[in-house]
Amino acid sequence: MSMTRLLIAASGTGGHLFPALAVAEALPPAWSIHWLGVPDRLERDLVPSRYPLHTIRAGGLQGRGLKKLWQLLRLLAATGTVRRLIRREGVDLVFSTGGYIAAPAILAARWCGIPVVLHESNAVPGRVTRLLGRLCSQVALGLPQAAGQLGGCQPVITGTPVRQAFLEPARLPAWVPTGAGPLLLVMGGSQGAVGLNRMVRPLLPRLLAAGCRVVHLSGSNDGESGQFQHPAYVDLPFSEEMAGLLQHTDLVISRAGAGSLSELAVAGTPAILVPFPAAADGHQEANAAAAAAVGAAVIVLQHPPGEPPLERAIWRLLGPRLRRVETGGEAATGGRSLDPLLELRRGMGRLAQRHADRQLVQLLQGLVGARD
Repeated sequence: MSMTRLLIAASGTGGHLFPALAVAEALPPAWSIHWLGVPDRLERDLVPSRYPLHTIRAGGLQGRGLKKLWQLLRLLAATGTVRRLIRREGVDLVFSTGGYIAAPAILAARWCGIPVVLHESNAVPGRVTRLLGRLCSQVALGLPQAAGQLGGCQPVITGTPVRQAFLEPARLPAWVPTGAGPLLLVMGGSQGAVGLNRMVRPLLPRLLAAGCRVVHLSGSNDGESGQFQHPAYVDLPFSEEMAGLLQHTDLVISRAGAGSLSELAVAGTPAILVPFPAAADGHQEANAAAAAAVGAAVIVLQHPPGEPPLERAIWRLLGPRLRRVETGGEAATGGRSLDPLLELRRGMGRLAQRHADRQLVQLLQGLVGARD
C-alpha cells in the first residue's frame, strides 16, 4: 500500500493546534505528515519534534483600501507558496482546523485538485470557514450549533478532538497542594487571561481560609502573577499536565474556547465559564451557551474585580463541599442533589465527544479511498 501524504494547516493557539495534533496522532503509521504554520507562534514549540514544519506569513483581510489590498496580495503569495509545497512533497490531501492559515491551504488544495477537510470547533464559525467552507471537500463541526450558519456545504458533526492523554486516567500532578478541601482550577487557555485573573484574585483569601485548594494557571502575560503566596495556592504560567489536573479538579473557572471546552467535557470537569468578551463574533459566549444548554457549565460574564457575580457562583457550587456536605447525597425533599457539581459533571458527560479524532481520521481515509 502506498504512503498517504497529508498536509495539516493549524496555527496560533492551543484551540487550533491541539485538535490537529490529536488527529495526527490517530492516523495510521503509514501516513506521512507535513505541518503548515506561521513563524513565532505556538506551533514552533509543539510541532518540529513530531513533524516537519513549514511556515508562511498569513493574516486576515480586515481594514479597507490599500491595507486590504496588501493583505489580499499577501494571501495570494501565501497560496502560491503552499501550492509549491503541495507539489514538492506530493501531498495527497489537506486538513485544517481553521484560522487564517486555513485560507491559503484551502485555496492551494483547490488549485492542485486535491481534497481538503476543514474542522470548525466553535459554535459560531470563523470567517474563513464561512467564506471558504463551500470550497472544501468536507467541513466537520465541533458543536452542532454551527451547522445552521454555513451555506453551500453539508457539514458533519464530529466533536472537537482532544489529545489521547485526556482519554486515559491520569494522576494528579505531585505539585498540586494537598489537603481535604476541594480543588479549584483557574485557567485562561493557552495564552492566559489577565481579565479573568483579576476577577479571581480578590476572592482567594476567603476561599483559601475556607479550606479550598487553588491552582491558578495565570499565563505568561500577567505582571501580577507570583505576588500572592499561600500553602494551598499554586500560581503557574501554564502546565503540561492538564489531563491529570482536569480529571481531579472539583471545579474549574475557565475561558470558553472550544478546545478547552472539549477537554473539560471528556474529563467531566464542572465549570464556570467566563467568555472572553473580545472574541471574534462573540464565539466564546456561543460556546459557553452550548455548554450551559446541556447543564454542563455556569456562565459568568467578565466583570470588574470586586463585583459579586463570580464570587456568588463559586460559593453556590463549591459551598456544599466546603461545608463537608456528603457528595452524592439527596435532599430530604424534592430529590435534588446536595452537591450541584454532580449535575454539572453529568452535563459535561452529555457534551463530551470522545471519538472525534477517529471520526476525522475516517473522513480523511474516505477521501483518499475515493481518489484511488
